Parts: sequence; structure tokens; C-alpha cells
Amino acid sequence: MSGLITYQMLIDGQWVDAADGGCFESIDPSTGEAWAMVPEATAADVERAVKAAERAMYEGPWANMTPTERGKYLRRLGDLLADKSEDLGRIETRDTGKMFTETRWQAKYIAEFFHFYAGAADKIDGKTLPIDKPDMFVFTDREPIGVVAAIVPWNSQLFLSAVKIGPALAAGNAIVLKASEHGAAPMLEFGKLIQQAGIPDGVVNIITGHGDPCGKTLTSHPSVARVSFTGGPASAAQVIRNTAENFAEISLELGGKSPFIVFEDADLESAVNGSIAGIFAATGQSCVAGSRLYLHDSIADQFLARMVEIAKTIKIGDPQDEATQMGPLCTAAQMTHIETQVALAKTEGGRILTGGQRVADRKGLFFEPTIIECPRQDMTIVDTELFGPVLSVLRFTSEDEVVAHANASQHGLAAGIFTRDSARSVRMARRIRAGIIWINTYRVISPIAEFGGMKTSGYGRESGMQAVYDYTRPKTVWMNLSTTPIANPFQPR
Repeated sequence: MSGLITYQMLIDGQWVDAADGGCFESIDPSTGEAWAMVPEATAADVERAVKAAERAMYEGPWANMTPTERGKYLRRLGDLLADKSEDLGRIETRDTGKMFTETRWQAKYIAEFFHFYAGAADKIDGKTLPIDKPDMFVFTDREPIGVVAAIVPWNSQLFLSAVKIGPALAAGNAIVLKASEHGAAPMLEFGKLIQQAGIPDGVVNIITGHGDPCGKTLTSHPSVARVSFTGGPASAAQVIRNTAENFAEISLELGGKSPFIVFEDADLESAVNGSIAGIFAATGQSCVAGSRLYLHDSIADQFLARMVEIAKTIKIGDPQDEATQMGPLCTAAQMTHIETQVALAKTEGGRILTGGQRVADRKGLFFEPTIIECPRQDMTIVDTELFGPVLSVLRFTSEDEVVAHANASQHGLAAGIFTRDSARSVRMARRIRAGIIWINTYRVISPIAEFGGMKTSGYGRESGMQAVYDYTRPKTVWMNLSTTPIANPFQPR
């Protein structure tokens, strides 16, 4: 373990090792070699973190701050994040294999989310009710929901943390965030900015470890009032079972197999470029990757010829190199899964137009940009999330046909529609069962806009102003304005 960087967890404002000293290696996907050691949190560590959050929320200075004061801390955190985006980007790239050009930009843009929630902190309001009882004044107040457990995956974890931490803190909660075991380092570096921003001890705690005992103990803890989880459906099912122990509210943002639909009247150059970005950006390791491409039969050959030409020119290499256009996969398990599914697709009749295998002349977890034409909607690969640079292509001839195919999925996170027909685009947006619809664009985000899925892609929404209200609970207050004493209910009238 000599030469490896050693990290600690942030609990109650202190940097600490796991209670039993346990730790695990973090692997650089571009080399396949360990570069850091990360604490393996025990149940005792989780207990300490939750109790710290509970104290900070109900007893510490955070409990007595005005919403405007809380907003100032969030704004300061956003400023620090923008200033340190290059450093954070380098660490995230090393730990996850995501391209530095993306991680640096994303870290800087995420500052806008904290600025948005800084401004939202003192915009949370209740209402007065036109009650049907005389001499009664009734109003609602919105209070913080309680200790929040947040669990994020390795991909885009700074962004996914921002859309959990931002609204949770704006609403006055405290949080325990579990970083992914496949890329915890950037979150621990981010914890240093939490401290630099002056956020009181215990308000944000960052722990690292695996699903059991770390994740299980956290999501079932009796003091946790809300769980915000981003990850896979299998893990989500376990989280749901865990919350049966504490009755915590829960939101889930899960996987996707998003349809990318191109009609015959689309701007083909824009659609090709959008599809290329939608599947090969981030090496396809995005829950909203446009991994199911539906092409109108009349333009399919032309479209695919252009797409294959571009895919073959994508520069694969060191994710730290700004000239690189596609980096490695994050984990060896992903590589195995992708290779298995591509092989299965070939046996089921799929035709590989380009790619289809590991990059032979590089060490590390590199897979070629892959396009597979699928003759049937019922092929396994069509509705299996691969989380890699593999695109399934199908053809259609009518609007009704493509709507049926797009909806014939267990997933429902996002969809892309390319057409110049504005009426058709609105019809399609209404008919496709997905939480995010992009029309003549793809993978666009903003702190102002909510996102989330349906079906096995989860429930609940993140980002936007509604997210702040989701981290609060309404309290109804009744006031009797009458000067007449309340009547004795047992005295005859």
C-alpha cells in the first residue's frame, strides 16, 4: 500500500478512519492499478455520522439560523466549487476514468446548483387556509424533514450530490452522504470545501463503504427521515426494504434505456451529432444515455452511414488528456457485463456496424464505440442497461409503431425526439412514458428544471424548486381568535 494516497471520512467536522481501521483500494480505470485507500465504514461509523447530523440539526447553530443565513453558506460553497473545479475534475477523472474535459466542466457548472439553492433557502413559504370554521385562523408552516441519507453512484456524483445536498440544506436539514465505493475520492475532496465554506460541524457528513453494512445501516437507521438514492434497481429494492424499518420517505433515481427517436423530417446533422453525444459522451456511463436509437426507415441508411463514420474517428485514450474524446469504463464488472450482452446480441441476430470489443492495444478498461443494428424489439440488449458505449438501433415506419416500441420498456427515465414537426413533437412528448423529454436536443440540464423517472427508473424528482419542498414537511397551525371561552362540552345547553 506504499505510495497510495490515504483518505479519511468526514464525520461531525472531523476527518476520521473507520472505527476498526478497515479500508479498501480505489482503482484508476485507465491503468487498472490502485492509487488510493478509502475507509470501509462500519455500522458504528454510520451511527456516529447520523447522530452528528441529528445534533447539528436540532441542537447546533444550524438549527437557529435564518433561511437567509443558510443560503449564504450554500452560495459560499458554490463559489469554492467553481474555484476548485479543475482540482476536483482531476481527482474525479483519476478515480472514475471520466474525461477531464467533462469532469472539470461539470464541477464548475454544479456551482450554479448551489447558487440556485442558496437563493431558494428563504423562498420556502407556507399558506393561510380559508377555513370553514368561524373565528379560526389556520396557516401552514414548512419545517425541515429531518436527517437525510443520500446515496450516490460513482458517475456524475458531484452533480448528483449537489441536487441532494443543495435542497436538503436550503430547507434546513442535515445530511449523511454515502459516496460510491467505486469513486469516493472526489466526494471526500468535496468535503474539504464543505469545511472551507464554514458550514457547521455535522451538517454534512461524508462516509465511504459498501452496501452492507454501510448503506444498509444508514438507510434503515431510526433517526433518518428521508432517503435520496441514485443507483441501480436491485440496490433500490434493498433500500426500499431497509426503509420499512424507519418509515423514511424515499426518492429513487435509477437506471435507464432511453429511446432516441429520429423522424424522416429531422435535421439529420443535428440528430446524428445529438445521438453520438447521447451515447458515447461519458463513455455511455450515464443513466440518461440515449442507448436505444429508433430511425425512420426512409433515413436509416443515410443516418447510420454518417454515424458509423464519426464513431470510427472517436479518439480513445487517457482521460486526463484534453485531446481524448472517450475514456475507459469505470469497473471491471461493467466490462464483463457489456461483453456478455454484445455476444448475446450477436447470437440473437444483431449486426455490429462498428466496434463490439475491447480496445486491444491499451491496458485498462477501454471498450470500443459500438453500434448494433437490431432486427427485433424483443432482443435482450434492447431493454438491458449496459452503462457503456453500446448503441442498439432499430427502424420504424409510423408514429404509432415507434411510440409502442419506445414504451415497451421497463425503464422510463428519458427520451429524445428529433423532428421539425412541432405538433408531432408535442404529441410524442405526451405519449412517451418517461420523466424527461428532450426535443431536438439531448442531455441538457439546469438547476431550474426537475428531473426523474417512472417505472423501474424510479420515482420522485430532483433539481428545481419543488425539490426544496420535498425536503420539508408541512405543519398545520390552528389559532382560535374568539374572545369567548370554549364551551364545556358536558354541560347541557
